[in-house]
Amino acid sequence: MALKKVWIEEGCTACEICVDISPNVFEMGDDTAVVKDNADLSVNKDSIKEAAASCPVEVIQYEE
Repeated sequence: MALKKVWIEEGCTACEICVDISPNVFEMGDDTAVVKDNADLSVNKDSIKEAAASCPVEVIQYEE
């Protein structure tokens, strides 16, 4: 099943793990990671889930 939505909740520590795991979806903003506007969620589903599981502060969320 494809992902419908991906977001980052408040509390990101800017560790860049999500960017390393899924650079097609995440990028660094001024002081937090952000989801790219043009990110293809269906193609990057596995890396998004891996990034969410690897986030040390568990702020990456997604909806299937």
